[in-house]
Amino acid sequence: MEMIHVFLLQLYLGTGDARRLVSNDMYFRSVIECNYFADQLVKRYGKSNAKDLGTAYCVPRYVPANSKVKIYD
Repeated sequence: MEMIHVFLLQLYLGTGDARRLVSNDMYFRSVIECNYFADQLVKRYGKSNAKDLGTAYCVPRYVPANSKVKIYD
């Protein structure tokens, strides 16, 4: 089975014990595109606090080339 490298965008909200994974299903062909969306997702507007802290990671993953996973270009 042929596999391809992609980048999985993981978004966490909160800090410490309150930190939780809120998104773990966006795959990108390009790390540049993944990082762009990661940057956009962690921006905060208005009054924010530590409970509202967003952190995003672009993690390399292997997926089957014929997978039904949506991969953004």
